[in-house]
Amino acid sequence: MEKILILSDSHGNVNNMILAVKQAKPDCIIHLGDCWADAQKLKSRFPEIPMEQVPGNCDCSQEFQVRVLLIEGKRVMICHGHTYNVKAGYLTLEMGALEKEADIVLFGHTHYVFYDHHNGLFMLNPGSIGAPRYGNPPSYGVLTLDESTGAMESHIFYLE
Repeated sequence: MEKILILSDSHGNVNNMILAVKQAKPDCIIHLGDCWADAQKLKSRFPEIPMEQVPGNCDCSQEFQVRVLLIEGKRVMICHGHTYNVKAGYLTLEMGALEKEADIVLFGHTHYVFYDHHNGLFMLNPGSIGAPRYGNPPSYGVLTLDESTGAMESHIFYLE
């Protein structure tokens, strides 16, 4: 079983990410961009926790924009979301994830929590841990996958 902490759009607020790690006690962390350097600082603080990340539109990075990870038998696509124009809708993202044969797609960019299960694809945006919008508190996601049972659970948590 794997418990994954999903963070996005930290925008310099490393302290909120530290709080999320302490609350979630994850097996691994996925940072979905904006800001790459924040994720590196978090990794330095918790070197024992494996971390995966992708750059966001505010990151001056030549790194890959999209990655597909194999976690507990599930193909998990991670991206920031800006290259799929997610602020205008999710269809392009969904098509991109299905093209990559993903079971799950994790993305950020909108600073707004979103989750859906459609066409066999689970989609999750944890909102923003550092710069929330629309009057929402900072948020993060926790995804639990169990290869032995095929079970998958997701939850959104808010910092107060």
